[in-house]
Amino acid sequence: MTWKQTIKQSWKGGVTGAVLAVSLGLSLLPLNFRLGSKEVHVDFRLGEYLIHLSYDVPFRFRPQEKPPQGLVLVYLDDDSFRNLGQPYVGPWNRELYARLLNRLTAEKALAANFDIVFSDPNQQYPDGDKEFIQAIKSEGHVILDADYGPGADGGMTCDRGLEAFSDVAAGWGIDTVMPDQDFIVRKHFHVPSHDDDMYSSVSWQLAKEAGATCTTNQDERFVDRWINYYGPPGTIPNVSFQLALETNGFCPAGFFSNKVVVVGSSLKTLAANQRKDELRTPYTRDLFCPAVDIHATQALNLIRGDWLTRTSPEAEKILVVGAGIVLGFGLSLFRPLPAVMLAAAGGLGVATIAQSLFDRERLWFPWMIIVAAQLPIALLWSVVSNSVQLYVQNRLYEHSLQMYLPPKLVKKFSSDRELLKPGAKKQLLTLFFSDIADFTTISEGMDSDELAALMNAYFQSAVGDCIHKTDGTVVKYIGDAIFAFWNAPEGQIDHAFLACQAALHFSELNRREIQGRQLHTRIGLHTGVANVGNFGSVERVDYTALGENVNLASRLEGLNKMLGTERLISGQTKAELGERLVTRALGSFQLKGFESLVEAHELVGWPEQAEATRQWRERFAEALGQYQQRNLGFAQIGFRRVLEIKPGDGPSKFYLKQIDERSKQDASSIWLAHTIILEK
Repeated sequence: MTWKQTIKQSWKGGVTGAVLAVSLGLSLLPLNFRLGSKEVHVDFRLGEYLIHLSYDVPFRFRPQEKPPQGLVLVYLDDDSFRNLGQPYVGPWNRELYARLLNRLTAEKALAANFDIVFSDPNQQYPDGDKEFIQAIKSEGHVILDADYGPGADGGMTCDRGLEAFSDVAAGWGIDTVMPDQDFIVRKHFHVPSHDDDMYSSVSWQLAKEAGATCTTNQDERFVDRWINYYGPPGTIPNVSFQLALETNGFCPAGFFSNKVVVVGSSLKTLAANQRKDELRTPYTRDLFCPAVDIHATQALNLIRGDWLTRTSPEAEKILVVGAGIVLGFGLSLFRPLPAVMLAAAGGLGVATIAQSLFDRERLWFPWMIIVAAQLPIALLWSVVSNSVQLYVQNRLYEHSLQMYLPPKLVKKFSSDRELLKPGAKKQLLTLFFSDIADFTTISEGMDSDELAALMNAYFQSAVGDCIHKTDGTVVKYIGDAIFAFWNAPEGQIDHAFLACQAALHFSELNRREIQGRQLHTRIGLHTGVANVGNFGSVERVDYTALGENVNLASRLEGLNKMLGTERLISGQTKAELGERLVTRALGSFQLKGFESLVEAHELVGWPEQAEATRQWRERFAEALGQYQQRNLGFAQIGFRRVLEIKPGDGPSKFYLKQIDERSKQDASSIWLAHTIILEK
């Protein structure tokens, strides 16, 4: 079947599949609309999950790069608590922070941030607070954190902590991040809302202090950015706070030169008064990591300009619609196994494109909606629709087979589509043609409904009780005639015998009334090679047989009318049949369209009829021998004796008429030919 035919046959299923895939894809994308003056954003649970996976999965397959340079994390970890003798409950001696800042100042660090909100003074070490304030002033590039959240009046407030610290700092920013429901932070958060654009995130302020190009325009805070994680926790260069105070060993002099430094608690810190947020990243779905890593990563994204970008909502809708049409329509054109293979290849292709865009362009889109939602629904529809279509086609195919194959062959060939393939092969067949005697006279005066009922009942009996009963293949109905053959599509060793049996079953049918009428069927059988297979146009083929031997069988059927017989077989069929059934030779005839003589035999009956018919058959054979030897007088006497034994014998009458006509001819012309030329 050509592609044009496939599309023509499957376009309705393809359109339905496309509608299903497109509708599902669009329903999983976020829904944005205005409700009055308010912008409403709706995320569907499954769609949100697939979108998150679209962001998370590429991180796992991205080639590992070198650790990003330009920023160092200084962890307030458990070793620092123990070795520096600082309390787990209560503020540290801020003289330690001052010592770190003094080192950063000496080594000319680009900027520093303490991921801590200094809400209360240290009553135990007041001098440490003073030293810390002085160190902040001296360093000149310190960014401090502020809390942003609900206030007592129900509104949102910003807590910068002690003004003594925040007023002398180079800047401050809110330390809020926006984790999703699975606690993974995916999107940059640099401004709470358009109404509160006076507040910036601490990562934005830190990047600005470090000279990030994107921070020169404050409106850039409103641009959507997604966090580009550089690897699992520990990827960004980091050091324990206690080691950062030393200039020998792990942190030699100049370690912090020209770098941004972020100080914050690590996950294992037990200090209850310190910020100890627990968050996840795409690399730590089952573990938590310090919130300071998130802030540092956002700042690095801004400084390096390598944050991630997501495709626009309009582009995603176009992508989902396009993918839905291609998958929904395309997969419906294929059978289940090829569809599964194509779906797997398509899913792999989409994933490969998504990974490539992620790695090279730092661009991501909700590709998992295509791979995990649209593709499965399109594949499911393809399998279901094609299975239903295949079932219907099989039923139609079986129905078609039932029209010309016997029931036991229908089951065998119903799973073999070879019969549908165009083409033919040469095959030895026993060919069968039948015709109802005086059908024109019978049909005259009958209305169409009565005639249809009569013929349907006749064909039902003729095919079911005669042809299919002997495993014959019905090829076609031609008016009141039937064309059938044996030895195809399944080979049959005794095909000639089976065909002759079918002809004898017709003799039983001739004795029965059908719709109150007796119909006499005349049959011609011939065994010969014919081209058998599917013939026809691209749109329609017909399983049949072609060749001169087919025409010969048809001519033998017509010869019945001339000879007054009902069942004639050719010499070739007689040779295949042998003596298994009762026959009598009727002579050789030259039929229209054939140069050579055709030997004809009458199929008389079953073996048990041999004795009852022996006398007249032997007398007929003697008379025919006399006729062929030109002894017309003796032949005439012989044929008349046959009629005495078997009154109304058609072949005897035929030859008596021939003898009478030849007797009137002159001697020189009587034996120019000893055969009869028939026009049909």
